[in-house]
Amino acid sequence: MRFLALKLTAFILLCLLPFLGVLRLALAGHPALLAVYALMSLLAAGLYWHDKRRATVQGQRIPERLLHGVELLGGWPGALLAQQLFRHKTRKVSYQLVFWLIVALHQAFWFDQVIFAGQHLGITF
Repeated sequence: MRFLALKLTAFILLCLLPFLGVLRLALAGHPALLAVYALMSLLAAGLYWHDKRRATVQGQRIPERLLHGVELLGGWPGALLAQQLFRHKTRKVSYQLVFWLIVALHQAFWFDQVIFAGQHLGITF
């Protein structure tokens, strides 16, 4: 895999803010979000694997809106790993645009939660 160290570093940095936010909430008595991120990431990776398999044999594909829905519900870390591991959905610009918007949305949410304790968005846990 090309640029493995760079990709791992970028992945860790992208996951740092959500991890800190989830950790803060877990310590405040809300541990369920950690499980949500883990389960959605596993589901996303499985869906990507299945879709890649289906793409190679011309089978029924998984709708992109389902993949994006799982990413939006917290599965983007698993989706990002699966994209790299399976070399799937990495070249389709329209797909990547929506994917990175979802990642940016999660980053913005967790930035607000970690830095401002949710005061700016009005969402606090």
